[in-house]
Amino acid sequence: MTREDGSPYGPHHAGVLGSPIGHSLSPVLHRAAYAELGLTEWRYESHEVDEAALPGFFKSLPDEAGDARCAGFSLTMPLKRAVIPLLDEISDTAASVEAVNTVTFGRGLYAKGDNTDIPGMVAALAERGVDTVESAAVLGAGATASSALAALATVCTGPVVAYVRSDARAAEMRGWGERLGVDVRTEPWARAVEAFDARLVIATTPAGATDELAERVPARPGTLFDVLYEPWPTRLAAAWSARDGHVVSGLDLLVHQAVLQVRLMTGLPEAPLAAMRAAGEEALAARRR
Repeated sequence: MTREDGSPYGPHHAGVLGSPIGHSLSPVLHRAAYAELGLTEWRYESHEVDEAALPGFFKSLPDEAGDARCAGFSLTMPLKRAVIPLLDEISDTAASVEAVNTVTFGRGLYAKGDNTDIPGMVAALAERGVDTVESAAVLGAGATASSALAALATVCTGPVVAYVRSDARAAEMRGWGERLGVDVRTEPWARAVEAFDARLVIATTPAGATDELAERVPARPGTLFDVLYEPWPTRLAAAWSARDGHVVSGLDLLVHQAVLQVRLMTGLPEAPLAAMRAAGEEALAARRR
């Protein structure tokens, strides 16, 4: 999309930044929302931007009046922390985990960062009837794990056990727990099967990392929140479902956090969750064919 003044942006422009970016489902979800809401002037595009290019990208945004020529951007890795020094303000939610996945703009290129991953996790769990649990476990200790702990601060009333692969990761998770007010205990990955004793298990690991655990799912599991959405189902999620356990997917998370992004960027009070989920499911099905 190019405006008459040569700018690729406009006041109803939004998009997603990251590297690599071609796999992102965000354009599918946001465009589905615009179509359902009748926002015919709105556009949402993907932009290949890495950490080194991010400052220059922000410098390219002002129009002649000094305002941003866009409504906002979604951010994927590796930009969620790299963007923070470029912002004028970040929300308490984003500050709690030092990660921004949403940027919106005010006058004078005033940039505010927010994090919709955390409330998106809480909303995805609530949709599946998980409002409160007495125990929870987290598999992994990366950036998504810190967001999981922030979500568990409002969901879990008891301790959270994190299963990690190194002492350094264990220390990081305990540090995040102290910062977020969550009672975090750590165990080595070799004992990860013990996570299944918890009523809620959040898997934050890369594809294939939990395959080895699939055969150890108990006969009556609780709820599994697997943050992956491609490939889907994971071996662990498939085994969990086969034993009649409740499963929350990465697509559930992606849709719920995108709903919040649409509201932030457009200023509208609601976004069409069902239409966005249907568009995401269709896009993933097309990729599998």
